[in-house]
Amino acid sequence: MAQSPLVFHIDVNSAFLSWESVYRLTEDPEALDLRTIPSAVGGDAASRHGIVLAKSTPAKKYGVTTGEPLVQALRKCPGLCVVPSRFDVYIHYSTLLMNLLSDYTPDIEKFSIDEAFLDMSSTIHLFGDPWTTANQIRERICRELGFTVNIGIAPNKLLAKMASDFRKPDMCHTLFPDEIPEKMWPLPIRELFFVGRSAQNKLEGIGIHTIGQLAACNVELLKPILGEKYALQIHDYACGIDHSPVAEREPINKGYGNSTTLSRDVDDLDTAFNVLLSLCETVGARLRADHVICDCVCVEIKDWDFHVQSHQTTLNSPTDSTTVLYENACRLLKEFWDRTPLRLIGVRATKISDDEFSQISLFESEQSRKMKEMEKAVDQIRSKFGTDIIKRASFLKKDSIVDHAASKQKHLSHSALKEDEKGSEGGGAGKVRDYKRGGNETY
Repeated sequence: MAQSPLVFHIDVNSAFLSWESVYRLTEDPEALDLRTIPSAVGGDAASRHGIVLAKSTPAKKYGVTTGEPLVQALRKCPGLCVVPSRFDVYIHYSTLLMNLLSDYTPDIEKFSIDEAFLDMSSTIHLFGDPWTTANQIRERICRELGFTVNIGIAPNKLLAKMASDFRKPDMCHTLFPDEIPEKMWPLPIRELFFVGRSAQNKLEGIGIHTIGQLAACNVELLKPILGEKYALQIHDYACGIDHSPVAEREPINKGYGNSTTLSRDVDDLDTAFNVLLSLCETVGARLRADHVICDCVCVEIKDWDFHVQSHQTTLNSPTDSTTVLYENACRLLKEFWDRTPLRLIGVRATKISDDEFSQISLFESEQSRKMKEMEKAVDQIRSKFGTDIIKRASFLKKDSIVDHAASKQKHLSHSALKEDEKGSEGGGAGKVRDYKRGGNETY
């Protein structure tokens, strides 16, 4: 007899602030619990730089929101206690959480540092009914690890995630198909997973303000506005349809790499960095074209004596950004290269995952978000008019050792750089700084 599908979504309440509080109380039981006062994990309180990564429930009452600039949060709540982030601590508590969850099922998909999907379909009979089991997990996390979570209970990942976002903190919620009309359809369209500001504005522009209205809309009317693939996807989501499995899925490619044998030996950082930028242009574009992200960057070098070295680094959050790849590649090269003349340089993006259920990093600045939008806009321009139609200004020098997009004939074919079928969420073709089209016009 087939098992009825059952998915739990576990979401840590104010994760970074909760973990910071637990850590401080572990170090000093007499320490003030940050969760009981208006507080936030963020940037530098003295310089008032950075953004709010997590806030306490008392801070929320002042209107402090996750992701807003710290200076703005301090205006709302002048007495806000701001503490810097400690990512190593958060990784530790995340690991403890995942280890605890593995007691309930082997089928776990880590969605982000503070979220996970559990496929309970084949193991729920070992623990009891779904509601009781979810509450046992929630209570055990609080008792053994010291922080609280919300748990969504549903037949698929989409509904489980929607359910876990209902009233917080420290609660369990169900969202089964017969509950969708009452619990999900009245919600504003912006609360549907995968609907961003751009899609929200377009949907509201045609009179769709709730998830229920989206579900009732003829999907053919949405396709010209949102693009066919994205329209079908969010219409399915609005109807509670999601067939994606809870599992580490086999990526399209295990890695995306590019390397180039240099026309002359390179022994200076500036030239080497320029080569890395050319390589990252193609690697980043391929990631975006396949709608995947990477969690690790590796740089490989071969010197004039054919000695090969490589170093890699794990990223703070998965990415498909050329800029992020380039910055990390430069840092790696600077750390391990002794300036022995090089004959070959390569960049490889590994630990690949689908971007469909990726979560935006709270460590991401407004500048980096704009840079990612620019990169997508450049991809679209190149897909329509050719790879060489737009270049970074740094590659306009006549004596440049590499092309602006290394091995473009192999890696950046027209089919690989197809327009983003996900449509409206990719950002428009706004100002593109430091690029030139046809060597003449600046965007």
